[in-house]
Amino acid sequence: MNATLFRHAVHIAAILGLYLSGAMLIPALVDLYYGHADWEIFAVTAFLTGGLSAATFMATRAGPPPFSKKFGFLLVNLLWFVFSVVGAIPLWLSSLDLDFAQALFESVSAVTTTGSTVIVGLDNAPPGLLLWRSLLCWLGGIGIVVLGLFIIPYLRVGGMSFFKMESSDTSDKTFARIASFSRAFLAVYVTITLLCAVGYNMTGMNRFDAINHAMSTVATGGFSTHDASFAYFGSVPLLWTGTFFMTLCSLPFSILIVLVVRGRLDALRDPQISVFLGYLTVFSVAVAAYHRLANGVEFHLALAHSFFNISSILSTTGYASEDYSLWGPFVVMTAFIATFMGGCSGSTAGGIKAYRFVVLFNAIRSGLNRLIYPNAIYAVRYGNSTVDLDTQRAIFLFFITYILLWVFGSLVMAALGYDLVTAVSAVITCLSNVGPGLGSIIGPAGNFSTLGDPELYLLSLMMLLGRLEVLTVLVILTPVFWKH
Repeated sequence: MNATLFRHAVHIAAILGLYLSGAMLIPALVDLYYGHADWEIFAVTAFLTGGLSAATFMATRAGPPPFSKKFGFLLVNLLWFVFSVVGAIPLWLSSLDLDFAQALFESVSAVTTTGSTVIVGLDNAPPGLLLWRSLLCWLGGIGIVVLGLFIIPYLRVGGMSFFKMESSDTSDKTFARIASFSRAFLAVYVTITLLCAVGYNMTGMNRFDAINHAMSTVATGGFSTHDASFAYFGSVPLLWTGTFFMTLCSLPFSILIVLVVRGRLDALRDPQISVFLGYLTVFSVAVAAYHRLANGVEFHLALAHSFFNISSILSTTGYASEDYSLWGPFVVMTAFIATFMGGCSGSTAGGIKAYRFVVLFNAIRSGLNRLIYPNAIYAVRYGNSTVDLDTQRAIFLFFITYILLWVFGSLVMAALGYDLVTAVSAVITCLSNVGPGLGSIIGPAGNFSTLGDPELYLLSLMMLLGRLEVLTVLVILTPVFWKH
């Protein structure tokens, strides 16, 4: 590895540290306003982090970095590592008395917009700390969209670029400059957050809860200000409001921007959108019908809770309106399958993502056709576009590696003494960045507070692997990456 590239990466990471130190002043002011002593922790941490980041920034100054794939892989991993560690420091030093493994797990869960938590007693937690968790989610969501639209496609690990999507009108290069797209994206992201907060406030939340849940919803992070999550509020209109915004933020932000800025309804023809909305609707209606027949719940209530919880899982948000594991085995299995699937590429959602299922299905169909007509040419298509072989290989490699990591992580959790349901669901919910798992420990009514430090470090790694598209992290572990 060229030392110059590492120097450039550290320089950019120091800029991120400066931004985060400034962001810490927001929860500091909130705690000061509410008279909570944790404001001092946020203030001191902001000062120390900002000073260290500024010193590092000055010490590593150089010219513009020669951007390459190797530099891209290094930078992405370093940025998310710094993001996670800096975010964990106020949590570690706070009055909640978390050890470092717990604080790091909470921070990684926030910045990867997973939503798993080790904190018990959220209802009485310091308001500044609650806001910090939500703010980390919200900022992580911004980074995830940028990562998914620009960096991951460049690194060729199976992502879909905004500029390469047929539905995004590449002919007239609507957003040929990244700066123009960035401004439009931030405007849409902030606007959706504000609308979500207003919607929550109008349907049953106070302003503080509405702001926190709006940031967590738009980032599909799932952090709540109450241990009972959405069950605390018990409002059906609130459930439909959450369902709408979770679903909206599972769609590609590039498509939303083209739709809002250019008013182009044809942008919604992206195949992954119809696939995602399709399995969301089928799963939700099936679960609602089962809940009605098996448990005698009124259908309109079953439908509201079903759509909310299924959209929460598929969008990888992780809220829960009820302990759906008590609804019956069909619901448990449906939730488990949904944990793998995820939303759309270019959104804040995690999981395998809908566009990969589209490509995988078409590749399998093409392969089966070749068994019958071996000399015929069957192109693998995504909408009206042909998927090149490199992209197909990247998607298959991602899928296989994803499953192998899940199996490996589950075996490690089982070796640490956990039952089958807890082991397999803990790993996949972190790898898919969903949040809650299944079982009595980490199910929708539980959390990760009883897990030991080795398990938390393992699951923190799984969250980062899932959020950074798996291969982006694994590639830096190969010997060839570090060769000069």
